Amino acid sequence: MQYTIHLWKQAPFLRLLLPFIIGLLLQYHFAFVLNAWLAIAAIACLVFVVFLLLPLKRKFSQSWISGVAINATLICLGGILFYENTGTNDAWCIKNNYASQKLLLTLQEPLTEKERSFKAKATVELMGDDSTCKSATGNIIVYLQKDSLKPALTYGSQIVIDKPLQLIRNSGNPACFDYEQYCAFQHIYYQVFLKPSEYVVLKEKKTNFAKQFLFNANDAITTILQKNITGTKELGLAEALLIGYKEDLDKTLVQSYSNTGVVHIIAISGLHLGVIYFLLLLLLKPLSDKRKLNRILKPVIVIAFLWLFSIMSGASPSVLRSAVMFTCIVIGNSISKQSSVYNTLSVSALLLLCYNPFWLWDVGFQLSYAALLSIVIFMKPVYHCIYITNKLLDKIWQAAAVTLAAQVLTTPISIYYFHQFPVFFLMTNLLAVPISTIILIGEIVLCCVSFIAPVAAFVGKILTSLLWLMNTIVERIEAIPFNMWGGLQISILQNLVLYIFIASVALWLLEKYKHYMYVSLLSLLLFVSLRTYSFYKASKQERIIVYNIPQRQAIDIINGRNYQFIGDKELRQDGFLQSFHLKPSRILQRIKSDTANTENIILWKGKRIVILNESMGYEKTGEKINADVIIISHSPMLNICDITNVFDFKTIVFDGSNADWKISKWKEECKQLNQQYFSVKDGGAFIMDF
Repeated sequence: MQYTIHLWKQAPFLRLLLPFIIGLLLQYHFAFVLNAWLAIAAIACLVFVVFLLLPLKRKFSQSWISGVAINATLICLGGILFYENTGTNDAWCIKNNYASQKLLLTLQEPLTEKERSFKAKATVELMGDDSTCKSATGNIIVYLQKDSLKPALTYGSQIVIDKPLQLIRNSGNPACFDYEQYCAFQHIYYQVFLKPSEYVVLKEKKTNFAKQFLFNANDAITTILQKNITGTKELGLAEALLIGYKEDLDKTLVQSYSNTGVVHIIAISGLHLGVIYFLLLLLLKPLSDKRKLNRILKPVIVIAFLWLFSIMSGASPSVLRSAVMFTCIVIGNSISKQSSVYNTLSVSALLLLCYNPFWLWDVGFQLSYAALLSIVIFMKPVYHCIYITNKLLDKIWQAAAVTLAAQVLTTPISIYYFHQFPVFFLMTNLLAVPISTIILIGEIVLCCVSFIAPVAAFVGKILTSLLWLMNTIVERIEAIPFNMWGGLQISILQNLVLYIFIASVALWLLEKYKHYMYVSLLSLLLFVSLRTYSFYKASKQERIIVYNIPQRQAIDIINGRNYQFIGDKELRQDGFLQSFHLKPSRILQRIKSDTANTENIILWKGKRIVILNESMGYEKTGEKINADVIIISHSPMLNICDITNVFDFKTIVFDGSNADWKISKWKEECKQLNQQYFSVKDGGAFIMDF
């Protein structure tokens, strides 16, 4: 336990961070009222004050009381902060007050062009009718219909709309991305699609100078890149690397970077800030630390340039997180050469979570800190495993050691969220990361010399070639057979056990605590047992799933780890629709074998499933056909009454391929006939176990 005590003393902010995070998690899962947190915090503060009044001898013997009081206060602080940042707890939140009223909106960003529309986030300022209006808070996503001309709207534009908003909802498919929560963390609750005649643009604009500067800088950099870099894929990647603009990125290229384990290159994060940080340290090396002025000047210059780059690149959340982390590192190193990295990371994490507690659930936040912590702990032990005398090979091995070390703590998170492991991640990182570093520096140089057209054109050609080279390397590695281990599924409990195993092995091998060997073996046994049970449970499952996919029919009939698929041809192809809507569910249920089924009546496990995707082709006979479930697809011309005349069934399901107006009509008919129904557009995927 000596290592734990030593770490606890070296990183006092870690002791503040952990209870604070516990408070965030408690409020997220149990949604306590504010008064409960305030009452507990008041009691904890009172206990601490009483402890301070105790005699010195009693303080030493009962020091645990102050620890409990301080930790309880920090837990309450986390809970209160989460409560206050939850938009729906605001009495003026639009989600608590909206009732199809007129709205005054302010666009919070320039329009982004999509395939069929323009998109922007807007803040609600006022809502009401012709006679009264009141203030409101919250954001909505505005989609503007594409016309012959782009709408004359930009950041700060104010519009008035009088069209019902649509609540942002998840698809309801098993293991689907929780888009509703993702938007709620940004205080976005509704969306609306507007035609040119459905909104009025006001002359006034509501802007913020800092935001306007960011958008202008972003536009200027984008113009420079578009002017000097050729190739659609190359330009899209260049924009993502320097300013985090991802709208021009090729989707297949992004998938290639993800499959090969270098998607972090695309997202501006610690890698990019790290390049800028070490470049600045190299440039400022001539400034001697012996002079007092230089000891103050160097960290100021480094921090200023780090934040300048962060602002110029769009100041996205991932960039801001990295900027805060490196700022804490710079300040920590300038104050004390012996400052603990663990303490620095704890300070930066605490500051970031105080600013936005919802970042705790952000995958980028989790991966950033896991990677940094993993490098700090494991880089040197991995590096010292092999001794290389050749300086060039030693540098390559050092880079490999960093990559391998980063994978130790990030792999469980990556598998949990992305269900895959890139087999050739080491090779891809060793080739792509150095090239991306050169490209990033080259793009900064391009922006600096952009006013000299011939020089800018020359730099642009070099960057285009390097971008093409990096894309080619990634795509070629992706094409190697068995480049990715996919279909991985672990639960939160399995993830936790996996981290216990990693921690115990590290303490056993690095700190020579032999008793942790038994902990590692027990945790490994528990992990294998949980995995075995999950596979056993999957082998016994029998269910039908009707997915909620807009304008598509998709049905899985699952028997153990095999399934039959009934649905549209587009969903059989390994493309975006299948990856987004179907793969997460199939990975969750550990099903792999796919057999086609085109029958309209399916007899399975003593159940009869009837699929109606065209006008009634069944004639009424003397005896009705028994059916457990009837599924209607592709908007056939029929009435519920016609179906009840032919079939005797329990439930009727309307899938996502049906038109909205037909579903509304059928629902009314079901209500009149007192017939049980289920619409996947309203309730998410229909799941029935047998």
